[in-house]
Amino acid sequence: MKLSIKEKLGYSFGEFAGSSLWQTMMFFLPAFYTDVFLLPATATATLFVVIRIFDALNDPIIGAIADRTNSRWGKFRPYLLWGAFPLGITTVMMFTTPDMSDAGKLTYAYITYFLLLVFYTLVMVPFNSLVGVISPNPDERTSIASYKFVFAYGAGLVVQGLLIPAVERLGEGDEARGYQLAMTGLAAICVVALFVAFRSTRERVKPDPKADTSLKADLGDIFSNRPWLILFASSIIFLIYIGTRSAAVMYYFEYYVGRKDLASIFMVSGTVAVLLGVLPTKYLSKRMGKRNLFIVVLALITGSLIVNYFARPEDLVLIFATQIVFSLASGPTMPLLWSMLADTADYSEWKNGRRATGLVYSAATMAQKTGVAIGAALMLGIIGQFGYVANVDQTPESLQGIKLTMTVVPAVIALAGLILLFFYNLTDAKLEEIAQDLEARREQQPTDAATA
Repeated sequence: MKLSIKEKLGYSFGEFAGSSLWQTMMFFLPAFYTDVFLLPATATATLFVVIRIFDALNDPIIGAIADRTNSRWGKFRPYLLWGAFPLGITTVMMFTTPDMSDAGKLTYAYITYFLLLVFYTLVMVPFNSLVGVISPNPDERTSIASYKFVFAYGAGLVVQGLLIPAVERLGEGDEARGYQLAMTGLAAICVVALFVAFRSTRERVKPDPKADTSLKADLGDIFSNRPWLILFASSIIFLIYIGTRSAAVMYYFEYYVGRKDLASIFMVSGTVAVLLGVLPTKYLSKRMGKRNLFIVVLALITGSLIVNYFARPEDLVLIFATQIVFSLASGPTMPLLWSMLADTADYSEWKNGRRATGLVYSAATMAQKTGVAIGAALMLGIIGQFGYVANVDQTPESLQGIKLTMTVVPAVIALAGLILLFFYNLTDAKLEEIAQDLEARREQQPTDAATA
């Protein structure tokens, strides 16, 4: 079946909400904690590590719970309704600065950050899993994944461009108040966006009500699911090279290029190019096949990074040109990944007679969070080995380390992901066969399991 543009747009509002909050946590929360909330940097670093460990482990738990949820709205949609308000409230709480002792403020930060990530996971794991059950059509899943990531990157541009001006205007010199008011506004927008996503979508792919739904069986299914295992490993690899390169950008422009002021322009230009790269994903995947398109864009990513290695500090045109190529090629990667994950859920249902969409997606998001953490740690470890010292002129050796983490190291990791995808065996012809078999099975299910 073909989904309406209205439903695709409505679903994507939920992505705008999730990405807005995620971008805020990535780019602004550390500075808020150290410079506004006045927590020590070391204590803040420990807070992030401790809470993020829980966050990664929490994803498959929420996914398994969502798979076992049954309501008149379906398995995954209810969490958008139930979790929207708590997520909005904890967002405001996290960016509120109560007058407490240092120990009290640190405790408050642990509690509010912990609660926010609990509700964020409670909403976003089921939201992401919706891609797998909105439609049984693989092409429509690719299309809705493309809409989703257009809104994701759009949210990034909005947060990067508007949050700080909003803090300054609303705070009128009081940065703490400015953050609280600005985040109250953003939280309200996110709550409304999640309600729009809830109202706009329907769950049409239903598991067999007679199937075994034990967690042990679900785990056995995904770990015997070859396409999923390849995508799981690919998720980690993709986020490692993205995490490595992203962590290197500020060092690259401050020390190697010598133009720290260009770093933000570099990042924004990349985000715009990624956004444009998302748009033709459905068309290209239909012409080339999802796996083949993925391999081609990873080859372009690898090539652009290698070319970037040969750019001298004064070669700004070449540096920005390779960034545009890298970012345009990166556009289709995440829509393809999320769409292909839905295909692996179909494959598991076709092969085993059971469907665990939430677990499939949540385990993949856990892999992505792990990949980002490994990427940043890898980057810092490499430049440390090359003799990097902060806030001084770098030696030729340390400059080489920074240059490698910006170019060759992520290129090698991307190439590993490319090679891994050659072993992904869900071709378009196979997916069509699976879709037809599953449709025939679902038509034989009792009518009370037909729709929500």
